[in-house]
Amino acid sequence: MTGHPALPSPSGPSASSPAPPGPHAGATGAEGTHPPSHFTSSGPRTRHLRAHAAVVAWLALALLAVAAHDSLPVARWLAVHLFLLGGVSTALMVWSEHFTVAMCHARLPDPRWSDARLAGLNVSVVAVLAGVWADLPAAIAVGAIGVIAAVLAHLTVLVRLGRGSLGGRLGPIARYYKAGALALVLGAALGALLATGHAGADRQAGTALAHLHVNLLGWIGLPVLGTLFMLWPTVLGVRMEDRTVLVARRVLWLAGPGLLLTAGALLLGARWPAVAGLALYAAGTAWAASLFLRTAALRAPRSGAAWMLAASTCWLLVAVAADLLLMATREPAVLLGDLDSLVPVLLIGFVGQVLLGAMSYLLPIVLAAGRPDSRTALTGILDLGWPVRLALLNAGVLLLALPLPAPAGAVGWALVLASGAAFLALTATVLARRAGTPAPGSTDAGDPPGAERPATGRLAPLVGAGLGVVLTVLAVLVANTPGGQPEAGGAQNTAAAGAAGAGTGEVRTVEVSLRGMSVIPDRLEVEPGTELRLEVTNDDAHPHDLLIEDGPATPMLGWLESHTLDLGPVTADLDGWCTVPGHKAAGMTMRIEVAGSAEPAPAEPEHAGGHGTGDSSPGGLNLAAEPSPGWEPLPAALPPAPGGRVHEVELRAVEADVEVAPGVVQQMWTFGGTAPGPTLRGTIGDTFEITLINDSELGHGIDFHAGALAPDEPMRTIEPGEELVYRFTAEHAGAWLYHCSTPPLLQHLGNGMYGAVIIDPPDLDPVDREYALVASQLYLGTPGSEEQVAKMREARPDAWVFNGGAGQYAQAPLTARAGERARFWVVAAGPSDGIAFHIVGTVFDTVYKEGAHLLRPGDPGGAQVLDLAAAQGGFVETVFPEAGNYPFVDHDMRHAENGALGIVAVEP
Repeated sequence: MTGHPALPSPSGPSASSPAPPGPHAGATGAEGTHPPSHFTSSGPRTRHLRAHAAVVAWLALALLAVAAHDSLPVARWLAVHLFLLGGVSTALMVWSEHFTVAMCHARLPDPRWSDARLAGLNVSVVAVLAGVWADLPAAIAVGAIGVIAAVLAHLTVLVRLGRGSLGGRLGPIARYYKAGALALVLGAALGALLATGHAGADRQAGTALAHLHVNLLGWIGLPVLGTLFMLWPTVLGVRMEDRTVLVARRVLWLAGPGLLLTAGALLLGARWPAVAGLALYAAGTAWAASLFLRTAALRAPRSGAAWMLAASTCWLLVAVAADLLLMATREPAVLLGDLDSLVPVLLIGFVGQVLLGAMSYLLPIVLAAGRPDSRTALTGILDLGWPVRLALLNAGVLLLALPLPAPAGAVGWALVLASGAAFLALTATVLARRAGTPAPGSTDAGDPPGAERPATGRLAPLVGAGLGVVLTVLAVLVANTPGGQPEAGGAQNTAAAGAAGAGTGEVRTVEVSLRGMSVIPDRLEVEPGTELRLEVTNDDAHPHDLLIEDGPATPMLGWLESHTLDLGPVTADLDGWCTVPGHKAAGMTMRIEVAGSAEPAPAEPEHAGGHGTGDSSPGGLNLAAEPSPGWEPLPAALPPAPGGRVHEVELRAVEADVEVAPGVVQQMWTFGGTAPGPTLRGTIGDTFEITLINDSELGHGIDFHAGALAPDEPMRTIEPGEELVYRFTAEHAGAWLYHCSTPPLLQHLGNGMYGAVIIDPPDLDPVDREYALVASQLYLGTPGSEEQVAKMREARPDAWVFNGGAGQYAQAPLTARAGERARFWVVAAGPSDGIAFHIVGTVFDTVYKEGAHLLRPGDPGGAQVLDLAAAQGGFVETVFPEAGNYPFVDHDMRHAENGALGIVAVEP
């Protein structure tokens, strides 16, 4: 963000009134007045020129990335961050320091340290961008740390300038710059988590939304609002209203805490607090805009700079209002995709326009060195054709924002690029106009007779040369990037695939799904020379793409959008991945293997009686892979308690092969052939008569926590072929665990010998749906083997599961209807870990834990988690407010990301 060093006088413009004396004197805000001396002396002016040159370079690179968005992997991400993190952040750091000096009447900080901070920021930004380009998480992390360090150093300078200043009426406005710097510190940290894949699959949407809001509305939005309080009347050439500082203070008290509340709530997945925070930010923005409108009533905008600032403020109001509406009506996972339409509004309509408008006003001031005639001539150049450029830019933003067919979006980008390129050309003309030192006695059309030109002769040619070099280098990179050539069928992609050869004539088409931070299938085997075609569909609310190694790439796909990749004859193994920063690191990859290839495939875990799996989770399980043919989830629906007072049940201890994750079959020790065993249900006073028959190869027993009796006989171990009768009366309500009673219990529970007993409380109200979920840990490998037992003793499970299957209810969601009350019984079987049961998008109004109600409907409070230690149980109830997909998880994120997750699909 750039701004104006000439601060408006509270008494209004006056061409005849002298400027206040002293090194920090400001101009009155009238046309033709002079800027403060520290903005026009040769040292600061040269630094400002360097800053403007750097901003122009970043903008040029961003425009080139936009032009390459259909062919260059991560082009969209690069364009956004070249523009915001590179160009806008550079401008913000430079001008916020100088505005703080002017508004607080402070001394200029040491220019060497200012240059060092700016250089550190730009080098760190390059590291981040290069790390994403080359998929180097270490470079991303180092760059992010560098950005945070540079901004914290900048914040320290701003604080010291305020404390050591002489004071000034506009000093409170400088707080916007400090708040913005704090926002970037948080935004950079969140961005690093996203880009390195450490945000977590279930936290991806919330982290991305918080990152987006903190950076756009915080780091950029707050300093822009603060600057406009004094820049807007200055550009118009009118007096600043007396209430400006008071309004500015109150707007910051609304917008700052509101944005902080929004970011924190988005990270926690709490939609309504996020809506409340954004409403506060919107109220503050609207208050500021009303003040700007009253100022414009004194004198209508006449210059290109003024109209661009006015248009940018309008787009900010539109974007914040639309964001507020979407956030109030969408779940976070869906909101991230819906906000795509607002990105052009915020980036181009708001940020881009305010940057261009401010530079149009400031660049002539810096170059003119206090000479009104020269400033007028340079302003005239930058104002050439401004009505047309303004119309093109805003028409382009409108086309990009509206839900129109794809050709309209292409036209929108063309209009934006045309307007941006025209501004860059005019800026280059202005720099060239001041380049070179004229011969003695020579003058410029923009100089008054006899005027000496500033010592910028060597700077502008270097700026132009630098721009030419970076544009050329990036153009070469675009031309040679994998996937950089547009697709035109399999014939043209054969060489690019890096696997071309004589085809076998076989054409194979494979449907590929992008969802849940996974590519499905994640592994594909083809015969040598197979003509391979991938029908890629994004089944996720998040934008994704798919790039094939040395081959073609899809464009960025929105929800349910599809694209066909023709790879041509495949003769060598290939890798593919999503290029969205952080998604590859999170496991969104696939591998295409040629049968009989000499190149070994990555080693797969050895699962007893199981199948190989991908590597999309730390535990080695691909939770989004396709289940085996004929697989069915373990039913979770809980029927009502059967009638009668005596329940006779036969349980058989038996080894069984169970599909414990998609495509992964594990031998388990079970009660009744399933792990967990069947869920039993009754009421207080019911008697359970359990006949245990040992059909396995090992000795087993059984222990029902719901019964109170001496364990000697009923819990004894019986050998293969034997049976026993376990009889108990349920005297207490609750959700109870039963499990094998034979030592070592760690192994018997860890291999599947557990289940649940539900004893209804006497005052249990009817509900529309009831589900029973038994949470446990999964240990792969041969049951009882040294390797498996070692993992159990060290608490290193391969997954955490509900009802024995990792992610099974994400593959086959539970169901409900909007407005229905659902009850979820949960038992933590361990053998070591408990659970923090949470349903995303809901609030529990009923909590029952270990035989007692902690919360009932009608109580003023609510609950977010049912926390259970190993062997504890209870239930929660909630009413689903609207249709949608509601994930349920163990809120220990290690557990959720490794299998303890599912979905409740709620229909209207």
